[in-house]
Amino acid sequence: MFIKPLILNTYDRVGGASIAAYRLHCGLRQANVDSKMMVGYKFTNDDTVIKSSQNLGDQALNFFRPALDSFPLTPYPQRQNNTFSFQWFPDGLEHKIALLAPDIINLHWVGSGFVQIETIAKFRQPVCWTLHDMWAFTGGCHYSDGCDRFTQNCGACPILCSNQASDITKQVWQRKMTAWAKANLQIITPSRWLADIARSSSLLHNSSIRVIPNGVDTETYRSISPESTRVQLKLPIDKKLILFGSLNATSDTRKGFDLLIAALALLDDITKEQVELVIFGADQKRNSPNFGMKTHYLGELKTDQSLALAYGAADVFVLPSRQDNLPNTLLEALACGTPCVSFGIGGIPEAINHQVNGYVAQAFDPQDLATGISWVLNQALPLNLRQKARQKAEQEYSLTVQANRYRSLYESLLI
Repeated sequence: MFIKPLILNTYDRVGGASIAAYRLHCGLRQANVDSKMMVGYKFTNDDTVIKSSQNLGDQALNFFRPALDSFPLTPYPQRQNNTFSFQWFPDGLEHKIALLAPDIINLHWVGSGFVQIETIAKFRQPVCWTLHDMWAFTGGCHYSDGCDRFTQNCGACPILCSNQASDITKQVWQRKMTAWAKANLQIITPSRWLADIARSSSLLHNSSIRVIPNGVDTETYRSISPESTRVQLKLPIDKKLILFGSLNATSDTRKGFDLLIAALALLDDITKEQVELVIFGADQKRNSPNFGMKTHYLGELKTDQSLALAYGAADVFVLPSRQDNLPNTLLEALACGTPCVSFGIGGIPEAINHQVNGYVAQAFDPQDLATGISWVLNQALPLNLRQKARQKAEQEYSLTVQANRYRSLYESLLI
């Protein structure tokens, strides 16, 4: 069946969700699916990625969209550090999308004012929505930070330190309830964890929900000789290397940088003498913490090739997130044959098979995280771990596998 899907995402190469969406777009095109992607902010040179703003007026308005979208937060000066999207400002997308005449619309991360809530109910085509976080079923937050008010009707938001039952989150929840009732949504989640949470929500509990994991280019992210990658990155060949990194690696509390620091302090002295730490996604600063071992900062790695080198150089990749779905970094590391250590939260245990291709630690326990790091570093046959990591990526997370799953779903919705 000839299919013309349109993938909608706020960005095409900024943040984990946009990278995942763009990889799906590329995987579909490699599978001879005529996919196009529409974004609010374009950073690639890909002609099949279309900017939603084609004239100067739209482009100027787009510049202010994130600020306009966050304006409703003004009455809530006391709030926890969490991202909100309210999607209240008109977007003008309905007509622009109609001109492209797609067969099916696949929403991804559409926050920062890109797609108005009410627009989603106006699409005439079948709508798939790939969730990269919890926003589709909350009153505006992208991660609930343990709050379960999305199972009811939000309001009195603890993240906003609000005690008002009809606060902005209740208003956004009501707008979504009205819009989602008019939209026939096929929900896709990259992890079973997020699928289960969506099913427990008041907004999506009646929706069709299917799990399709994110994909990664297993040709670019592949097993490489650690010795050669370390030479290129100017890293020591005679040490074991612990790798940590993500976008805003050391500043985003959700990524658990402080838990990593605590775990490294708990490593025994013999292990500390043998290992060094490598961090990507951040630069060394004057007030950077003392990890008790030599630390190498790689800064922001902007290409897939440079990221693959970093994973290939490491003996273990540590992902100490407090809350996560199925992060790209985890899949990238596995594809490079790098064993992973992380907490058993979100979709992470679906990718890490405990003591097979890595170690799943008890949630937020630095001691168990340290135990996992030591377990990987002290393996008598580390090649076995690396082979199992690569095997997992090839079988579950390749772009080919992902594209075929999406194409089958698209076809089922168009019959």
